[in-house]
Amino acid sequence: MQILHYLIEIQNVIDELNKKEYKKILIQLPEGLKHHSLAIKKEINTKNHFEIFFSGDPCYGACDIPCINQLNTLGIQAVIQIGHTNIPSLNKRYKEMNMPIYFVNALSSIDVKPIIRSACDFFEGKKIGIVTTAQHIHKLHDAIEILSSQGFSPIILSGDERIAEKGQILGCNFSAAKSSIHSIDSYLFIGSGMFHSLGLLLSTEKPVIIADPYENKIKKEELIALKERILRQRFAAITIAKSSKKYGILICSKMGQQRIRLAERIKKTLDALDKESISLVFDSIDPVALQNYPEIDCYISTACPRIAIDDYTRYKKPIITPVELEIALEKKSFNAYCFDEII
Repeated sequence: MQILHYLIEIQNVIDELNKKEYKKILIQLPEGLKHHSLAIKKEINTKNHFEIFFSGDPCYGACDIPCINQLNTLGIQAVIQIGHTNIPSLNKRYKEMNMPIYFVNALSSIDVKPIIRSACDFFEGKKIGIVTTAQHIHKLHDAIEILSSQGFSPIILSGDERIAEKGQILGCNFSAAKSSIHSIDSYLFIGSGMFHSLGLLLSTEKPVIIADPYENKIKKEELIALKERILRQRFAAITIAKSSKKYGILICSKMGQQRIRLAERIKKTLDALDKESISLVFDSIDPVALQNYPEIDCYISTACPRIAIDDYTRYKKPIITPVELEIALEKKSFNAYCFDEII
């Protein structure tokens, strides 16, 4: 199935759904594909007759699985998540849901070769770590070929058990970039957007070159400027957290974002310092929901790292990460700032 610039290899999943005689399915889409829902439904049902529901909730990755009770209430028989790869460490938990979950990647059909050639003028050093998101994972061989021909030593590494593909990074996990960090001079990130590359820069402290095939643009200085702006925002949030008296500990019920043990450790730390705290469990955390707790001075998020960093301006009260709490409590220096990851 070709939708916009993406090849969605869904036929094998459709064949299995038909074989199992499933009729009622739920499809999850990332924000960038949601406006193609009707086209996707039409493509699937051209030769099939499924009753298709689309999830209207945000879907940021394979960590973002719908509530099983809601699915059962609707009579859903299977879930298809398009645009993300599975999280291997969660495979057992996917199976325990007693609801078939299918992950179908959306592979970009855009030619990345021209922008990768342009990136060769911006690297520092010869050993280049290559990383990307799920959409461009099949283009890594192009990057290896081009960089090698230009005299560079391309390096593609495997991540931890949260990472499905070699060279892949998530917005919450950069283990594929850091597993041999001392052997790398610069990183090449193939993809669009700034959040993944920002996390890569903050977690490695190595030069990062963004090769954006959609805008056909190399981004380096923009990323450095973004890092400086974000660090100023984070410093301001940490400063407020230092003087806070009442904390809200945010816990996400989504299986891939749930860090309950970390939340419990944070509560014990705050209790030991005689600081008031309340643990708040959400499926999705949003600004409106947090307005119900006006007495809270500061929130600590154990959920997706993007909530504290990417959505900073959406919240009236500061939200800090567990690492930033340690800085606020003077257990770490701001000079030791690092990106919050789920590993």
